[in-house]
Amino acid sequence: MSVDRIDLAILDALQKDGRMSNAALAEKVGLSQSACSRRLDQLERSGVIEGYHAKLSNGALGHKMTVIVHISLSGQFEKTLSEFEAAVKRCPNILSCHLMSGEYDYILRIAARDLEDYERIHKEWLTAMPHVTKINSSFALRQIIDRTGTGVRPDHA
Repeated sequence: MSVDRIDLAILDALQKDGRMSNAALAEKVGLSQSACSRRLDQLERSGVIEGYHAKLSNGALGHKMTVIVHISLSGQFEKTLSEFEAAVKRCPNILSCHLMSGEYDYILRIAARDLEDYERIHKEWLTAMPHVTKINSSFALRQIIDRTGTGVRPDHA
């Protein structure tokens, strides 16, 4: 799907307020409500909009620690990768996981209540995952920015 300036304006507005009514969204981007609704439906059907979510505060939910974990596996065979990825999906504390190029095979972002909780996650989950040969953990001191969108703005298209 080709995304134009109006689509980008819709996406930008929804990233700021995903609960915005269609009427408010249409007014904000300069469309009629029906035209805005059609564009929104197309953005959803084409997969540009993957879903709508509540952004939760890990700190407010008791997970005050963010840990960035670099993982090395014993190899990059398809079976090795798929077995590791299946195990990652079962761990509720893993917020994101990326297959990487470079020194490490994966980078994980993990939420933990505190250091003792991370030690539990490390022992019960990370070291038990298949094909893991190296785990390197870094503890976030402070979050500076956490964007969920692409950063594309209508005026930069």
